[in-house]
Amino acid sequence: MKVADPEVLIVGGGLAGLCCGIELQKSHIPFKILEADDQIGGRVQTDVVDGFLLDRGFQVLLSAYPECRRMLDYEALKLRRFYPGALIWFKGRFHRITDPWRQPFSALKTVFSPIGTLNDKIRISRLRRKTTSGTLDSLFEHPETSTLLAIKEMGFSDGMIDRFFKPFFGGVFLDRSLETSSRMLEFTFRMFSTGNTVIPEQGMGQIPKQLASHIPSDAIQTQTAVRTVKPHTVELSCGEVLSANAVVVATEGHRSAKLIDGFPEVNGRSATCLYFAADKSPVSEPVLILNGENQGVINNLCVPSVVSPTYSAGNSALISVTVLGNPDQDDKVLEESVREHLSEWFGLDVRYWQHLRTYRIQHALPQVHPPALTPPQRPIKLEAGLYVCGDHRDTPSVHGAMVSGRRTAEVIVKDLR
Repeated sequence: MKVADPEVLIVGGGLAGLCCGIELQKSHIPFKILEADDQIGGRVQTDVVDGFLLDRGFQVLLSAYPECRRMLDYEALKLRRFYPGALIWFKGRFHRITDPWRQPFSALKTVFSPIGTLNDKIRISRLRRKTTSGTLDSLFEHPETSTLLAIKEMGFSDGMIDRFFKPFFGGVFLDRSLETSSRMLEFTFRMFSTGNTVIPEQGMGQIPKQLASHIPSDAIQTQTAVRTVKPHTVELSCGEVLSANAVVVATEGHRSAKLIDGFPEVNGRSATCLYFAADKSPVSEPVLILNGENQGVINNLCVPSVVSPTYSAGNSALISVTVLGNPDQDDKVLEESVREHLSEWFGLDVRYWQHLRTYRIQHALPQVHPPALTPPQRPIKLEAGLYVCGDHRDTPSVHGAMVSGRRTAEVIVKDLR
């Protein structure tokens, strides 16, 4: 199927840009996606290294995301689930904390674990009830503060905050200080409570590939870098100028600020992910491992090949280690620091693990300090002929990126038609 001369130019082939294109196609509006990379997906991509599937940074899909349920074919993605809980390293051993609504037979271990008090477990139940009641829109009408202040006001103990909330939600938000908006805490807690934490069998990169399968192949132009955008026009890095009735910038927030004159700077949070291959997995179940002590470089760890064996090459185990931020050390020194930390958890065998790759994702998520999500959705029309979408316009999540793409397309359809 050949695309007619595009009425809309979309700069960026990540989730937001792809969803914008899909919605435009439904209204029979020709478009062209211009992607600088050699493949689509933006931050959601999967590389093949020595036969292993490496997501670009530790990423998961929350199956309860409403936009993902609407847009994705979960069955075709062959989603593989994580255990609904975590193992938390504290005082020389791992302690299990689990979702009692999903794992009732493991609930007793959670009650008597040193990760928080009995009252903390009761407060978790109250938080679950609060975040799962009412509509999703009503959730964003709750008062907004920081996540840290919100959980303190709920009465959670310092131990529960330090050993669970900071490593778990610090890993979700890439913000161990928990300065992130309390609305993100409530939103993600609802998603974790009402769905599964999953990855596609063949890697997170299958999500944008599935979205792109609904778009004519010649509507996506990769390896096409853009220098600047203005209403109705796009200047490519090669100097060529393209024109259209509408231009959509569907890039990361910091990149949007560089492309659009006068667009406010979007501060991002960074993350570093190291992948290792081992003869044997350090854990036998598809569980997230958290650092419950404010020591060492690692925030969280998982073994993707236990969740989905296709992530592995042969019988080897694939280990994913997340370090928050972008450490000053070079890759080799950071790898040594990570191995030293891992040896405290799993013994000296970690020195035989093969390092596969280190990803430093400088702008992994946009910062959302309060009142960033008041209102939860930021404007996507900048002026006539110029629009912007991405997770910096909605909740910083897979869901938010996809919603913003659809929202932008809906406004364009109204403006053009």
